[in-house]
Amino acid sequence: MKNFLLCVAFLASTAIIQAQSTEKDLIKKSEEAVKVISDTTANGWSKKGTITFLFNQSTFNNWLAGGESSLAGTLGFNYEFHYKNDNTTWDNRILANYGLLQTKNADFEKKTDDRFEYNSIYGKKAFGNWYYSLILNFRTQFTTGYIYGKDANGVEIRTENTSFFSPAYLTFGPGLYWKKNDNLKLNFAPLTSKMTFVNSDYTSLPGYVDGSYFGVDANKSMRYELGFYASAYYKFNLMKNVNVENLLNLYSNYLDKPENVDLDYQINIVMTINKTLSANFTFQTIYDDNAFQGFQTRQVFGLGVNYGF
Repeated sequence: MKNFLLCVAFLASTAIIQAQSTEKDLIKKSEEAVKVISDTTANGWSKKGTITFLFNQSTFNNWLAGGESSLAGTLGFNYEFHYKNDNTTWDNRILANYGLLQTKNADFEKKTDDRFEYNSIYGKKAFGNWYYSLILNFRTQFTTGYIYGKDANGVEIRTENTSFFSPAYLTFGPGLYWKKNDNLKLNFAPLTSKMTFVNSDYTSLPGYVDGSYFGVDANKSMRYELGFYASAYYKFNLMKNVNVENLLNLYSNYLDKPENVDLDYQINIVMTINKTLSANFTFQTIYDDNAFQGFQTRQVFGLGVNYGF
């Protein structure tokens, strides 16, 4: 019996020592984790992202007023990573969207959205809320774009018009950056280079006229411009759970028709239902006479399922 009690005491003491050791390890690991989090915050970086899926659907069956059943979905990706200390600010944002529409009587699926964009503004403190800046913007699309029509028999046909990296736009240059806060920013870049890239297959077709495809000359794959670039960003809460985001980009090419100012304006309205669901509205208009003689517009509205990270 005595030996049994000694064994129990030995095992109990061993368990206590092991538990104390485990507890110390847990405390140590927790302290290390807190230190990593503190370092992440202290080093000036902040990051956030959202993945959104917008869904639209309509169905008609023996509906005398008319209508066509359709199904549409848009996947969106929005990721921001920013750096800031006393003298430096660096704002980065990646936007990607892709959407498809399928209607009951159509022969082809059609895109409702197709975009990849990267924006970066690096600033060094000048005075007040002003920074000496360097901007970079890159835009393109993911998949082939088509112009749709009908043949002599009324059958729907499509003609390839754009593709991945055709067009693609790269804009960069020095300037001045005014940043009130993360929700209100302006940038002015008076010596900005803009390059438009296309697939030379589109500019090598028989009878091609210089500049008719996104301003690129025959048998070329790139157009260079030098001009004035301005951008603005403003985000505010319209009411509880409703926020409005405005993005504006302007560009004037010194080398060719500087009076024709390229414009790209987009407004995003997000009406939050709960942590996961929201109603999303996007309207975008573009004016670029090298691409199209008039305004291009895009509008998307739907119920969104959101995942934040």
